[in-house]
Amino acid sequence: MRLALITLLSAVSLLGWGKTGHRITGQIAENHLSPKAFQAIRGLLGTQSLAEATNWADEIRSDPAYKKSDPWHYVNITDGASYDDATKAPNGDVIAALRQMEATLRNPATPKQQRIEALKFFLHFAGDLHQPLHAGKADDQGGNRVQVRWFRSIEPTNLHTVWDSALIDQEQLSFTEFARFLDHASAADIKAWQASSYTDWMEESRKALPQVYDFPKDLPLSYPYVYKNMPLVRQRLLQAGIRIAGVLNRIYE
Repeated sequence: MRLALITLLSAVSLLGWGKTGHRITGQIAENHLSPKAFQAIRGLLGTQSLAEATNWADEIRSDPAYKKSDPWHYVNITDGASYDDATKAPNGDVIAALRQMEATLRNPATPKQQRIEALKFFLHFAGDLHQPLHAGKADDQGGNRVQVRWFRSIEPTNLHTVWDSALIDQEQLSFTEFARFLDHASAADIKAWQASSYTDWMEESRKALPQVYDFPKDLPLSYPYVYKNMPLVRQRLLQAGIRIAGVLNRIYE
């Protein structure tokens, strides 16, 4: 089975969640850290919070030294294929990157600066994988080629941008407000979500794609699309934050 990768349009076109979305996942994750994990992360990030650190992986994409990280933000495989059976991309993908960053964090012999960068990459990529279009279709570049209009905007946008930021921005909440409103998962949900694997996260995003693409092609995306999809956005943000904390707690316990 063949692995089909998205071609990046620009350094801005595949940002996963926008800045607010990533900060939401970081804030929720920090809320659920164990004391040991919290102290270990303070040893790496100092006074910087997880919410502050989540967007670093996008911010450094214009630096040629980090060009190799471009394909680590997403994964696409052909319909009906499983990740483990698919041919892997030579330069990696988001799942391979998550595994690599976790291994780096688990190795205390790794130089501190490498562990700091691994943590920041991990925070961001975990959020990316929960945005459905980061496990989306290769032929439309994860929704980047799907032109849409957002409410009454004169300028067209694309479906990927709607999911990166427009849906979240529609709520008009700060990341702290959004995280506070979301962070009420049950103990049973937390246990189940934290027991899942990176490929489970990917499959959940892939299963959401029919809903993501379900809209009339001749009308702007507006309140009906927001109403239908905001519950999914909220769930994926919450799951990402809870799962980030779960992995970090396991690493540092």
